[in-house]
Amino acid sequence: MSQAATTPPAAPAKPAPPQAKPEPVRAADVASKIRARFPEAKVDWMKERRLKVTVPPEKIKDVSSFAKVELGFDHISTVSGVDWIAKNELEVVYFVGSTAPGWVDFVLAIAERIPRDNPVAQTLVGVWTGADYNERETHEMLGINFQGHPSPAHLLLPEDWNDLPPLRKDYVSPGR
Repeated sequence: MSQAATTPPAAPAKPAPPQAKPEPVRAADVASKIRARFPEAKVDWMKERRLKVTVPPEKIKDVSSFAKVELGFDHISTVSGVDWIAKNELEVVYFVGSTAPGWVDFVLAIAERIPRDNPVAQTLVGVWTGADYNERETHEMLGINFQGHPSPAHLLLPEDWNDLPPLRKDYVSPGR
C-alpha cells in the first residue's frame, strides 16, 4: 500500500488591515474657526461628520449666530437636553446643519450647561426660527426656561401638570 503524499491545507489568508478612519478635516476646520473667535468654547468631540462644542451660557447666542452667519449652518435639526444630576447641571444641545453643497451630511452640536436649580437659557428662536417647538418641548420635559421665547405655551404635557418635569432624573413616575 502506498501512501499518497498529502499536503497540509493552506493557511487562511490574513484579514485585510482595518482601514484608517477618515480624518475629521471639516470638523477640525469648523472647530478652529469657532475657537479662534470664541476661545472659551470647548471641543467635546469631533468625528468626520460631527462636532460638539460646549460654550458658556452667556455666549450661546453669539456662537450660534456666528455658526449661522459666518459658517453657513442655516437650519436647526433639533434641540435636546441632558440632566447631569450628579453635577447639578442641565445641558441644552442645539443640533444644526447646513444646506450648502458638501455640508449636508455634517452636524454641529452647540451645547451649554446651566444650573439645575436655576434652569434659565437664552432662546435661540431669533437665530433659528425652527428652535421654537424644540425649546418648548425641552422646557416641558426638563424644566429649562428659555428666556425671551416668543411662545412658551404648553406643547405636550397637560395644562394642569404640576409635577417635576418628566425627563429629570429625580422624577418618579406614579405607579412605579
